[in-house]
Amino acid sequence: MVTHRSFTKSLFATAILAMGIAGCSSMQASNKVTLTAQMTAAQEVPATASSGTGTAEAWLNKDTNLLTWKVSFSGLTGPATAAHFHGPAAPGSNARVVVPFTGTTSPLEGQATLTPAQAADLLAGKWYANVHTAANKGGEIRGQMVPKM
Repeated sequence: MVTHRSFTKSLFATAILAMGIAGCSSMQASNKVTLTAQMTAAQEVPATASSGTGTAEAWLNKDTNLLTWKVSFSGLTGPATAAHFHGPAAPGSNARVVVPFTGTTSPLEGQATLTPAQAADLLAGKWYANVHTAANKGGEIRGQMVPKM
């Protein structure tokens, strides 16, 4: 026979177990790093006169090196012709394309699996997001990717 007291104890134990399982899943999330960038014309090298702006947000799973991103932009001098991550480069320096984005219409979303060296450069702040236009073939807006604390 189940008494009210044993039912309450069982319900309490189930709640504690559920909280423990939820706590374990949140520990796994610590292997995911969020990176962000505010993209502006002033960060381009050389700087452009564009009034365009943008944001890049990315999430790196450190266990699998899977990088997922969302890049949004507006106010460009014309339609975007290309956009991608470049690296490795410190702010104020240019570098080659390391991960191209699919499409040219904001927002851009995608994912790629990085090599260990690419993941290390990204986490060290050596990648930047870049959006190109016909008027600014070398890049119209840019932002250095930095881990969000």
